[in-house]
Amino acid sequence: MELNILYEDNDIIVCVKPAGIAVQSSHIGAPDMVSLLKNHLHASSPSRSPYLAVIHRLDQPVTGLLVFGKNKKAAAKLTRQLTGSGFGKHYLAVLSSIPAIEEADLTDYMVKDGRTNTSRICRKDTPNAKEARLHYKLIKKTKASAVADITLDTGRHHQIRVQMSALGCPILGDTKYGAPAADQLHLYACRLTFHHPTGGQLLEFNLNISDIL
Repeated sequence: MELNILYEDNDIIVCVKPAGIAVQSSHIGAPDMVSLLKNHLHASSPSRSPYLAVIHRLDQPVTGLLVFGKNKKAAAKLTRQLTGSGFGKHYLAVLSSIPAIEEADLTDYMVKDGRTNTSRICRKDTPNAKEARLHYKLIKKTKASAVADITLDTGRHHQIRVQMSALGCPILGDTKYGAPAADQLHLYACRLTFHHPTGGQLLEFNLNISDIL
């Protein structure tokens, strides 16, 4: 598989993850972004063992932007940004129905079921419950669907998928959470902003998905 690398320097790699490819897989022989990128790094510097740190993840069916750290110092600084709300993670989602409110903040509590690899909305006092926050705004509507611009404030397991489903508007193709089947899960990590871990400058990367708009 050909990698789509948008930016690379001594500290970071920014790339596009295709739908259907895991960020990191536990299945031997299954392609994943970490293995593919390590092969890329090894090819450019065959005398060194490549270092690659996963900073954040995308669900396997999701297309979108990822940044990886190429050394421990860069990885630590990027992780601090991620946990300290220094990351900007923006998504576009094609919803299978239209929300009653065109723009809103959603706050829920979610719990993950590791046996089924799903998450659900729950009460605040549910064991292992975690707060989930996002903001959405509709940017396009048809008779039966809508495109939403979504900004994550937290990063829970399947968060956007679960919260939009709970709103009664599951993402097109997300049969796991009640949407009709489609050619793929129509959720895209379309914009990523963060400060460079060494230079400190603000970087912004965008995924061109004008074909769905």
